[in-house]
Amino acid sequence: MTQIERNDKMQLLLDKNKFNKETLYSLTDEQIEYYHWLYFEESVYDYM
Repeated sequence: MTQIERNDKMQLLLDKNKFNKETLYSLTDEQIEYYHWLYFEESVYDYM
C-alpha cells in the first residue's frame, strides 16, 4: 500500500472515531486495510 493510500484510509478511520491516533499508527498495512474494509466497503449482505 502506498503512503498516500495508507494516510487516506487512516484519516477515514479517524474521522469515523473508530481508533485514536496512537492505536492507528501502530497498526500494520494489512490491519488498516482490514478495518477500512470492515467499516467502509459495502456488501450485498449489508442490505439483507
